[in-house]
Amino acid sequence: MKVLKLISIWLALAAALPAAEAAPPQALEPIEGKVIWVDFWASWCVPCRRSFPWMNTMHDKYGDQGLQIIAVNLDKERALADGFLAEVPAQFSLRFDPAGALAKQFGVQAMPSSFLLDASGNVLAQHFGFKVADAEEYEQAIAAALAAAKAKL
Repeated sequence: MKVLKLISIWLALAAALPAAEAAPPQALEPIEGKVIWVDFWASWCVPCRRSFPWMNTMHDKYGDQGLQIIAVNLDKERALADGFLAEVPAQFSLRFDPAGALAKQFGVQAMPSSFLLDASGNVLAQHFGFKVADAEEYEQAIAAALAAAKAKL
């Protein structure tokens, strides 16, 4: 049942994004990884306070293997994001999208919203919200994407 739900979400998201072999959006550049975890967040987001330490761990664990994490803040006021980051620091790349243009392009529906992309910009997995209980599932998707990227070399 869970697999069917994930497949249906992935198909709906894939239909909403640009063509399959499109590069990741320019707003995410510079892209340094072969696998990209894009996370949309806001200062008021309680689950984001739990996802940032997890993303720091994933960055430390998989960064040398080709994972790049990019967290995109959607606060309209930069000071709100800076306050959050002072309390919950990020060891990964940050972008700021106060107008929400990139979030709209990805079809963000909740905070946080995360998308796992390959180097061509294809969405491999996505989730809305962050649940510590599902962190192992998120990590498995990252590990599988990294293995697939390595196999293409």
